[in-house]
Amino acid sequence: MATNHLVLSGTITRSRSFKSPAGIAHSVIMLEHKSQCYEAEMLRNVYCQMQVIFSGERFQSVTEQLKTGVDIEVQGFIALQQSRNGQNRLVLHAENVELKN
Repeated sequence: MATNHLVLSGTITRSRSFKSPAGIAHSVIMLEHKSQCYEAEMLRNVYCQMQVIFSGERFQSVTEQLKTGVDIEVQGFIALQQSRNGQNRLVLHAENVELKN
């Protein structure tokens, strides 16, 4: 079996919530990550933004807290998503979230 597990921390820069036509609750955020990591024995500044999707009732208790400016750590799996204009991007589907503020 292949492994697909990602842990990413950062600050929420956008958030929205909605229900799918099937009635499933979803929250979608943009997570901004900034850190420093060593690569080839040199310190490197790392920056990325990734869309994170929280689906289902299990996240209902934290949905109200997933607002702009909140620091979180998310664990989940990544998947390819195609936008309406045909562009591909990786998104993180949350399996666990921890609020840091």
